[in-house]
Amino acid sequence: MFSGKTILLTAGPTYEAIDPVRFIGNHSTGKMGFALAECFASQGAQVQLIAGPTNQQTKHENITVTAVTSADEMYAAAKQLAPAADVLVFAAAVADYKLKSVSAKKIKKSGNELTIELVKNVDIAAELGKVKKPGQFSVGFALETDNETENAQTKLRKKNFDMIVLNSLNDSGAGFKHDTNKITILEENATTAFDLKQKSEVAQDIVNLIWKRLHA
Repeated sequence: MFSGKTILLTAGPTYEAIDPVRFIGNHSTGKMGFALAECFASQGAQVQLIAGPTNQQTKHENITVTAVTSADEMYAAAKQLAPAADVLVFAAAVADYKLKSVSAKKIKKSGNELTIELVKNVDIAAELGKVKKPGQFSVGFALETDNETENAQTKLRKKNFDMIVLNSLNDSGAGFKHDTNKITILEENATTAFDLKQKSEVAQDIVNLIWKRLHA
């Protein structure tokens, strides 16, 4: 189905260093992103998978994994690979902020409070959305806790996505650390809701809809 197509896919969390032993991160496991990579690959695509720190693994011959840790590393890899991709899928849970200054040595415990200064990370999807080439199809993910649809629609337009996959943490069995997920896919003129399913099945639903849009 995707034979001859190249997919750029980001997955997992990013870790932003505080010092040599501590970091800021999130609960993303990378399961959804890896499920998507496997699904695309099984349909004949060549997948460039940029993965943050995760225990997920793949041995599919059509998947090339680039392992990264921080948002800056993920952006550098994505920026390099994006021009050759037919489809861009931003499934990673990228940390919004990083340390303004990372300590070269372990910060010692001192006093009852510790203040660290954060600065905003690069918005990988937004930056690549600015240079999206004609014919490239871009898919984003939004994990929301309130005003879900409104927030997802804003991201759809702001980041130049063709579609965005909405997850709500208010849905039981969806989001981080689950083998299941419940999604709604938003497009400029369409909304498609799905039931709670195994992430492998969710991946197939997403891939099928992308294929339909590419061949509409």
